[in-house]
Amino acid sequence: MYQKYHRTRIAPTPSGYLHLGNVLSFALTATLARRHEARILLRIDDLDQPRVRPEYVQDIFDTLDYLEIPWQEGPRNTQEFVRDYSQLHRVEVYRQALESLKEQGRLFACNCSRSGLQAKNAAYNGGCQIRTLPWDSQDVCWRVYTDDHQPLSLKTYGGVLAASLPSDQQYFVVRKKDGHAAYQLASLVDDDYFKVDLIVRGEDLWASTLAQLHLARLAGIHRFADATFFHHTLLMEGPQKKLSKSEGATSVRYLRKEGKTRSQIYTLIANMLGVEAPVTGWEELGNILLDRQLAFRQ
Repeated sequence: MYQKYHRTRIAPTPSGYLHLGNVLSFALTATLARRHEARILLRIDDLDQPRVRPEYVQDIFDTLDYLEIPWQEGPRNTQEFVRDYSQLHRVEVYRQALESLKEQGRLFACNCSRSGLQAKNAAYNGGCQIRTLPWDSQDVCWRVYTDDHQPLSLKTYGGVLAASLPSDQQYFVVRKKDGHAAYQLASLVDDDYFKVDLIVRGEDLWASTLAQLHLARLAGIHRFADATFFHHTLLMEGPQKKLSKSEGATSVRYLRKEGKTRSQIYTLIANMLGVEAPVTGWEELGNILLDRQLAFRQ
């Protein structure tokens, strides 16, 4: 008998029009939720306000409705989202988490620029740890200590794994220079806040999962550490390029303008992953791909 989960989530970012890769993730999330009797929360991640546009928020609802992807919790339209569910309503929750980490001595301030690090073609090495910069200086972000090299325990859909924090996540940022929580902290806090225990995301976010598990251990957020993770394969535009949000040929908005039906959109996703068969809806697509991925792992 399948394990039951309490809640999973669909968590798009309104920084562009949704594409086929988003739909793949949504379909797999909805399929796993149905298999495990979990409720689906729609959580729109809009904390990066300079990149958010109202038409991108509306596109999320339009796409989910058109493709008949279900969710049971969260906003039903843009008005409800802005009024009740925007991440801006949880800024105080993020601030409290940051202050707690700071008081525990888990963070340090840093004024290194991303462009400067890129110019040196080097990963950040934690050099600001010894500088004791004032926390609220201009152009200062907050980074987390990652000197604890204990392996991380990760509960995946296929079993428990041990992993280490990858090199590109050393001393990662938890508060940006604009004062807002960075993605790793906000995503972790949100999943804990909404009591999410099944997290479905692309395999490109494997490193982020490990970063968030490290942060959860430091912050004592045990619910997140006990969650189950499913990292799915990605849709690619080329050998080394995953799909990105755009108005191009892979955006659902474009395909709908071209007259594509739901079935044709789901079939296109299946075809891109090597499944040469017509697909009628999200659950059929999700079951085919989920069963195939699980069989491959065995």
